[in-house]
Amino acid sequence: MSGVQATKPIIDLARRAETLGYDSIWIGDSVTAKPRHDAFVILAGIAVATERVELGTAVLLPMLRNPVLLAHQAATLDQLSEGRLILGVGTARDVPAIRKEFEAVGVPFEKRIGRMLEGLDLAKALWAGGPVTWEGRWTTNAVEIGPLPFRSGGPPIWGGGAAEGALKRAGRYFDGWFPSGPSDPTVFAESLKRVRDYADAVGRNPDHVTPAMYVTVSINSDVQKAEADLNSYLEAYYLQPASKLRQQQAAFSGSEVQVGEWLARFIEAGCSHICIRPVGETEEQMERIIGLWSSIGG
Repeated sequence: MSGVQATKPIIDLARRAETLGYDSIWIGDSVTAKPRHDAFVILAGIAVATERVELGTAVLLPMLRNPVLLAHQAATLDQLSEGRLILGVGTARDVPAIRKEFEAVGVPFEKRIGRMLEGLDLAKALWAGGPVTWEGRWTTNAVEIGPLPFRSGGPPIWGGGAAEGALKRAGRYFDGWFPSGPSDPTVFAESLKRVRDYADAVGRNPDHVTPAMYVTVSINSDVQKAEADLNSYLEAYYLQPASKLRQQQAAFSGSEVQVGEWLARFIEAGCSHICIRPVGETEEQMERIIGLWSSIGG
């Protein structure tokens, strides 16, 4: 997205992240709305370049893909990484670039949530092994895929979003809840309780839904520069005013101590996995984040 076409810098950053001690590496998904590499292909490259870190999509738009093909690709990637894959999935924001993206791949934007849920159900049926016959948006006649995923039943699926419908889906259907906002840890705690209530209402163990968070941080001892860098980044990425975006996105700027205190509040609110998108010189920010993470007991 920065205009660099090469993949080697991304692979090198992944190796560096593993060396620094990060637990996971996450790749965004876009076909035409944002110029970036295919999520599954780049994660395959990272899988063979690393040994320990989990590999995730933040977040995949599964409805853009035929679910049989998606199931096959994800199973292959899960085998390649020996069970390190996590599928973060989302429903897509209603903005012109994403509507244009859906049109370009021949997928209707309307009813995309139902399409996502059914497609994932079909993928999970294929991951279970054996012939699958399916009648719905897609039709299969006793088909099966190979290889099956490394993890029995397939990779865990984490649902993004903080709206009430997203909380309900995470509690009822998914293995994790993975919102990208808002910035208030108190709201995160309240929403997590609702996710767990939805899980309990359908007979699922609420503790089996992993509570995660996707955040954007800008660290600089010059707090004003950290703030300016964060706002510039968000506006360039989303093409909307930073003031509007920061009401929706979990984003924070400040010194290492300030950022560490903010992240610690999410941990206190029940978050067990924090995916951090750094603003600024990436490797320097990665090193700073590891330093502050140790100071808050992460």
